[in-house]
Amino acid sequence: MPQPLSKDNAQLPSAALPPAMAEIHSKSVDELLKEMNRLPLFMTTLDDTDGEGGENPGLEAMKALAYEGSRVEVAENFRQQGNECARAKQWQDAKEFYDKAIDSLKAPQKRKEDEPEAVEYEVDEETDAKKEKVIEEAAYVNRALCHLEKKNYRSCIQDCASTLRLNPSNVKAFYRSSTACLALDKLPEATDACTRGLALDSANASLKLLSSKITARQTYLDSVAKVRREREEKAASEKSTLNLALRSRGIQTQSTEKAPDLEDAAVKLSDSLDPSSTLSFPAILLYPIHSQSDFVKAFSEKEKIAQHLEYIFPLPWDLSNEYTVDGVDAYMETTVRGLIKVGKKMSLGKILGSGKVEVVDGLVKINIVPKEKAAGWIEEFKKRNVK
Repeated sequence: MPQPLSKDNAQLPSAALPPAMAEIHSKSVDELLKEMNRLPLFMTTLDDTDGEGGENPGLEAMKALAYEGSRVEVAENFRQQGNECARAKQWQDAKEFYDKAIDSLKAPQKRKEDEPEAVEYEVDEETDAKKEKVIEEAAYVNRALCHLEKKNYRSCIQDCASTLRLNPSNVKAFYRSSTACLALDKLPEATDACTRGLALDSANASLKLLSSKITARQTYLDSVAKVRREREEKAASEKSTLNLALRSRGIQTQSTEKAPDLEDAAVKLSDSLDPSSTLSFPAILLYPIHSQSDFVKAFSEKEKIAQHLEYIFPLPWDLSNEYTVDGVDAYMETTVRGLIKVGKKMSLGKILGSGKVEVVDGLVKINIVPKEKAAGWIEEFKKRNVK
């Protein structure tokens, strides 16, 4: 009789392990879990090796089972697995199963190695062909759903087209294709697919809702296009009016490839659509002898240089007090790259309309030089500009 176990037993008796399990006794828990993870039924991560870089026979056997049976059976098996993943919203896995279903239908039927070359049984090819077409249609339209959920809209449209080649009356294909086209703002195509779907099923709630979304999107895009068109038309009209205002005043302009960034400063009319309204120009007052400058964002054609100098002077860096309204002269470059002295009490409009100077890249440049140093500066200017 076996002795009953008691708390006082120093060591509990244990039965010997079967020979096939003897190796387990010496392994740690982590080693056992790693070993189990290579068994298909216990896998938590995919490991298609034997742990040493070779094939995993168990997994390869499981893979081979997926292709057992006729082409119809194999494809239907993959389709059903795809459906299960789709119901769980596992879109990538579902897509891969639908890929396999489609591929298996396109692959030639393979004969088993142990199957004789001639097997005497009847095959209803017409019935199998119909089944294959049904499975292929379902795989394509369901794969289109996977693409739609993953925002692969162009692939969704392609799969819907493949579906409709198999069955021109597949409403789901029209719905999913229309949804993908809407996401891509291909509204004519979205409208066409939705209309065709409703022609097949006029009571389809999803298609009706989709139709209203397409209409709303088209209305929005039309309004955006109208605003953009009106803005472009206004800008063109304003540009034309500005050019007319400049020509009528005899003001010459020129553009170069290296125009400065003036941000929002620009040549403007006080009324952008009235060429007779007051013109203003961005202007830079240069102090070339001291390599300094001041920027005037809007210099009216009616204003004089002296008016701006009055509030700009005294200059913070002019320690010698050389720059006073009466103690400086103003110079501008001519159209032939010479210099012309301009009156400080002459309006900017008259200076620019003289035909001797021009506005380059929308910016008026005026050099301010102390009278006592003007002659020397002019000589230096001429030397730098000798061709």
